[in-house]
Parts: sequence; C-alpha cells; structure tokens
Amino acid sequence: MKHYSTLPIITLIIATIYLLSVAVAAERPNVILAMADDMGWMDLSCYGNDRVATPNIDRLAKEGIKLTQFYAASAVCTPTRASVLTGKYPLRFDIKHHFNDRGQFLPLCHTLPKRLKTGGYQTAHVGKWHLGGLRQSDTAIRDRVPGPREHGFDHYLTQLEEQPLRGKMGRERTLFREGGTCLIRNEIPVGKDHPYYPMYLTDIFGDESVRLIKEFHSNDQPFFLNLWWLTPHKPYEPAPEPHWSQTAADGISENQHCFRSMMARMDYNFGKVLDTIDELEIADDTIVIFVSDNGGAWEANLGDLKGGKTDLHEGGIRVAGLARWPGHITAGSESGELGHTTDLLPTICLAAGVSLPEDDHFDGINLLPHLTGESATVNRDTVFWQLNLYKSIQRHGKKPAPYATEVARKGKWKLLAKNGVPVELFDIESDLYEQKNLLVENPEIAAGLKKELSVWLDEPRQKFGNIPNSK
Repeated sequence: MKHYSTLPIITLIIATIYLLSVAVAAERPNVILAMADDMGWMDLSCYGNDRVATPNIDRLAKEGIKLTQFYAASAVCTPTRASVLTGKYPLRFDIKHHFNDRGQFLPLCHTLPKRLKTGGYQTAHVGKWHLGGLRQSDTAIRDRVPGPREHGFDHYLTQLEEQPLRGKMGRERTLFREGGTCLIRNEIPVGKDHPYYPMYLTDIFGDESVRLIKEFHSNDQPFFLNLWWLTPHKPYEPAPEPHWSQTAADGISENQHCFRSMMARMDYNFGKVLDTIDELEIADDTIVIFVSDNGGAWEANLGDLKGGKTDLHEGGIRVAGLARWPGHITAGSESGELGHTTDLLPTICLAAGVSLPEDDHFDGINLLPHLTGESATVNRDTVFWQLNLYKSIQRHGKKPAPYATEVARKGKWKLLAKNGVPVELFDIESDLYEQKNLLVENPEIAAGLKKELSVWLDEPRQKFGNIPNSK
C-alpha cells in the first residue's frame, strides 16, 4: 500500500484560502470618514468660498460627488456625532444638547465601527470625540462608561475630555497650539515626552492618520478611519506657517484671520491623507467622505443662509457633503437630493458588503445607489430634528425669532416648531434663505407635519449615560 504525503495538499489548501481572503478583501473598500467641526456650508472653495482656498478637500468634489443638500442631525456637535456612529436620530438616546464633559456618554449600542469589524475591518478613531467616556477617571470603569474602544474602535487618539482643563485651554486660546499636552491614546494618556507634544493639534491628527493608513495597509485588511477634526471650532488660534501668512488679508479681524489659517491648515493635513492613499496606490479601493458636524459658528461662511450653530434654520444644520470612490462615483458629479448624517452608517456598511442587523432600527437610508448614479433620486420619509433651546446663537448677531426646538422636513416643506407647536413653515426649494413664513397660508401642510412630529417625539428613547460623580 502506497503512502502519499499530505503536505502538498495542505499547502495548496492554505494557499487557496489565502488567495480567496485577499480577493475578498480587495472587494471591500477602505473607508475614511472625515468630519470638520463648526464648518459653514460655504467654507470650502468647491461650495463657493473665496476667503480661503481648500484645494485638497475640493479634490473630493472634482474626483467624486458634491451634495448641495446634505444635513447634520443637529445644530450642535454631540447629537450629530451620535447619529454618525449609530445611524439613528439623536432622539433615540435623548441627546438634545452637547455633552458637558462631566460624565455624560453615549451608551453601548450598535455602531458603525462594530458593524464593519464583523466584516473584517480594522477600525480607528482620530480626532475630536465628544461622546463621553474620555475623562481619565472613566478608563477605570469601562464596565459602566464606554469609550471609543467599547464603541468598536481598535485604536484611537483624541484629547482627554476633562473639565476644567478643556474649558481653561479654550479660554486661554491654547487648545490647538498646546493640544498635545492632553492627548489620550488607547486608554493611556500621552505624556509630554511624546513627539506629538509640541505639535499643533491639527498636525497631530493628520500625522496619526497617515501613520495608521500605512500600518493598516500593510496588514492586508480593509480599514475604517474615523477622522474627526477639531477645526475650525473655537478657540481661534493662528495656524503654523506658511498658512498664517498665506491667509492674511486687508480689513479682516484677528479672529477671521485665525479662522482662515485654521481652515487652510486642515486642508493641508487632509492633503497629506489623500497623498498617502495615492502613494500606496489604494485610491480606487478607498471611499473618502467629508462632512461637518453642524452648521457654521462665529467666523464661518454661511453665505446667506439663516441662523447658524445652535439654531435649526438652514445655517445651523445644512453642511457640506462630499464623497469620492473612483470607478463607482462619477467624478465631478453633483446632487441636490437630501442627505443626512444618519445615512452614513447604512451607506458605508452596504458599500463594504456588511449586513445590518435585522433586530435593530436605523433612521438613515442607503445613499449608495444615488451616489453611484444607479438611482437619480432619493426616496425618503419625513426627516426630523430635535434640540434643546439655545437662546443665543454662536454668530455675530441675534438668534432668529421665533425660536424653534424641532424640525419636520418633508420634500420641499420645512416645519419649525417649539415644544411641538408650529412656529414657521418654509418652502425650502423656492426659499432657501427662509424669508417667507407660509404657516398661515398652508394650514393643512402644517397640520400634517405637526402630527408626524408629535408621533416622532413620542417614540421610545434609550437615555444617554450620565455619572457626574464618578472618580
């Protein structure tokens, strides 16, 4: 009886499995989701800004698609950030304001990075977090207070969310120039002996992103990089040269000069990210998305949009939306269809071939068929917003009256309400700047949207976490 070695067969099986895994990985695109902080709808050159050039971010519009009617889920940052990670309205977690860095946190739930990890993705978060769990005392009680890792990120680098530290650095206008003094990476505070310490914060986030992209690429697995810039949020500080000098202009304030230099520096660092993708020859295999967490504050460029940050008129919730995926999204395309930050999770997951759990509800819809040109329109139900009343607006001027705490948007109609009572109704298609209140002229439209809003406000909520007295 002859005996044959099984080694060649085993080798063949291993080689086949490896080749199949590589082939599958190649079909799953890398994903980079970049989000600016407090950036106005017209702060990018590709949206008409003539104050500061943003050539690198503009590449996404030139080489992909520009969405002219994209919305953040809130007019302040924490609720929108929750919507991005969960694909749900902030209402589902009763998040109606920004977290105060004193113990509030997003509870454990299905998140975008968790879903992508089921598909073999490497995941990382770099930049601002503002979803809680990042005080130094929180790392010792992860059974009660989740942080980035518990929400699905293999790696993270961000700032410690400590008060009064963050407030003090904001008042002293040192948060960017000395931002490396209060970093935390993977549960461990980054000391002053780290090379990042003397660096400008936006540069730190840019360099860390480049490092991670190279590291992840070497592992032959697709990756998800969640890059949340702090720029151009206050405090307004001068960016390093050459961007400080390059953004000087006659007749502008020091704050406006700082703002422009910060925008230019963010664009420069985003350019390093895109250049790295090009150098690694993975641009065709990488989806890159760029949005903002809410409308513009103080020095931002909103054009003629009404309101701004903390306000539910267009200036507070309409934001830039850009996406690039060569070979799938037509270069130089543009869409006026309504998009929303809750759409990011289902869109990214389905592009990555990752299924969504059937036992969970997502408020966002899959925009991929529209982004790739398969569908010319986006069919969606009424969209809602809810926000606690901020009586002042983070702009140079008074908050537009009447005040509103909710919005219901259906097609061209936008209803603003305060505590469920309608106060304004606009036809956004013909009145983008919200100048003519049509509430009296269209009582049936208003009544229908009010009814839908009431039903939505009564839906169950999972309360966000809060342990302010933890040590």
